[in-house]
Amino acid sequence: MLYALLCYNNEAAVCGLSPEEDAKMMAGVRRAEEKILARGKFGPRLRLMPTTAATFVKAGKDPLVIDGPFAETKEQLLGFWILECDSLEDAIEAGKHLAREREYGGIEVRPISAYNPPGVQD
Repeated sequence: MLYALLCYNNEAAVCGLSPEEDAKMMAGVRRAEEKILARGKFGPRLRLMPTTAATFVKAGKDPLVIDGPFAETKEQLLGFWILECDSLEDAIEAGKHLAREREYGGIEVRPISAYNPPGVQD
């Protein structure tokens, strides 16, 4: 089964890191990824640009386009990993590896269900 591991963190704190601090943080992430890679299959892993670079299309009959940032939470989605795991427990263990490498924020583990509408080819 596929799982998304979603990285939530304080965007202002992360964007405020010096290049050296960011490199140290990302080295920790890579160490965690190596542990996960040894146990499972990795799909895409992406670091998102800041919310200030985002655009939001609000649902409705006449969709409204809004420039970011728009999240009113203490933590923002900053990136994600896609993993193929045998069980939820395996995905949670991968999330723990990533969570150990951060001082704040967290990792949301969410199963992914395939969305394959009839008549649409991959």
